[in-house]
Parts: sequence; C-alpha cells; structure tokens
Amino acid sequence: MTQPAVIRRVPGHRPRLLDLFSCAGGAATGYARAGFVVDGCDIAHRPNYPFPYHHGDALAYLTDLIASGEIRRYAFVHASPPCQHGCALAVGTNASQGWGRAHVDLVGATRTLLDRTGLPYVIEQPNGRAQIRKDLTLCGEMFALGVIRHRNFELGGWTAMQPAHVPHRGRVRGYRHGQYFDGPYVAAYGNGGGKPSVSELQAAMGIDWTDVREELTEAIPPAYTEHIGRAALTHLAPALGVAA
Repeated sequence: MTQPAVIRRVPGHRPRLLDLFSCAGGAATGYARAGFVVDGCDIAHRPNYPFPYHHGDALAYLTDLIASGEIRRYAFVHASPPCQHGCALAVGTNASQGWGRAHVDLVGATRTLLDRTGLPYVIEQPNGRAQIRKDLTLCGEMFALGVIRHRNFELGGWTAMQPAHVPHRGRVRGYRHGQYFDGPYVAAYGNGGGKPSVSELQAAMGIDWTDVREELTEAIPPAYTEHIGRAALTHLAPALGVAA
C-alpha cells in the first residue's frame, strides 16, 4: 500500500500545489486565489502561464518528482490530462496547434502516478466518455459566469460537497443548424457560427492574462478551482497545522 506523503510544513507559508497539464493557467489562477502557491507543467510552450512552470511531459515530470522525493514540496496536485477520445472537440483544436498527442487517453496513467504520491489530488475532465468519477460537477452558472462549461472532477484521497446545480438562465448564444439564438452565455469553443470575440470570451470566463483564443477555449474558469481550492485547504488544515 502506498504510504501517505509527508508534507513539508513551513510556518507562515502557503501550501504548494502542482498543476499538471497546466495549459494557460485557468485552474492555477483559481487555486492561487484560494491560497495555494502554484507550479505548473505542460508539454506545450505556455508563455502566458502566470506562474512558474516546467516545460515538459507531465507524467515524466511527476515520475521524477516521486523518485527524487521532491514531490514532498507539494501538498496537493491538480491534473487535467488529455482524454481526446472522450472529447471530440479537443482533437482538432490540439492537432491544429501542435499541442499534445492525437487521440490519447492519459487519465488512467495519471491516476496511477497520483495515487503513488500519497497526496490528495483532483483529476479534471469535460463531459464525455473519460473514465473518471464525477465527485464534483461544476458549471459557470454556479459562479455567475457568462459560460456554461460543465466540468467533472475526481477527488483522490479527500472529499468535498457537491454544490447544487443552478438552473440555466437561457441558451448559449450562436447559430444552431443555420438558425441564430440569443442567450446569456457565450460558446467557449471553436470559431465562427456567432462565436464570441476574444474580449467577450475573457470576460465570460474570468480570464484576463491571455488573449490566445485556443488557450481560452481550453481553459477552466478560475472560479471553479478557487471553489475547489478553498475546500481542499479545509481538508488539508490539520496536516498543515493551521486552523480550517
């Protein structure tokens, strides 16, 4: 059985979080707002990522951190591994940008390594066929955002309450089968068909540090992980020797 990792505690310092498959930093920013210090890792060059990050293969990097014992610098891990067979939208986008690998599913391999760390973790995936537990499902309307953007989260080694799903206020704006529909939400994917401008997408997602459309359409709204991060800090409080 894998032994729980020993967390290095430094009085007065915020706990450190490892953000794997970090993309442009939507998840990372939410965790930072919640109270974590964040380090990222992504195989693609991410000059807009707003925190320190390692440019390289996320699973190889995590393997090295475990082998060296440096994983003990971290209190928590977030991972958004590619699972493109479960989300057809991602395949064309990633291929066109040269990001990641075609039709890969790294969820299982990621989970295996995360379990080896002994740390609490989150695996994030969009709605689709990805084989993760849906311990949390979050939606933009829960946070008064201008996107729907359902995302599922598997929680490893800890639990959190599922927020009530808030009814949607209307449609996602854009064309459907040649007919235009208005609505309070923008479509955070693709181009054309009444899709939002970059500035509209930034405002709807709560992201202002990148203006790259492909990064915005791949991102998790920071409000999601700020919510998760606050719950995680409550869970971690006894191990960190701080009040919840």
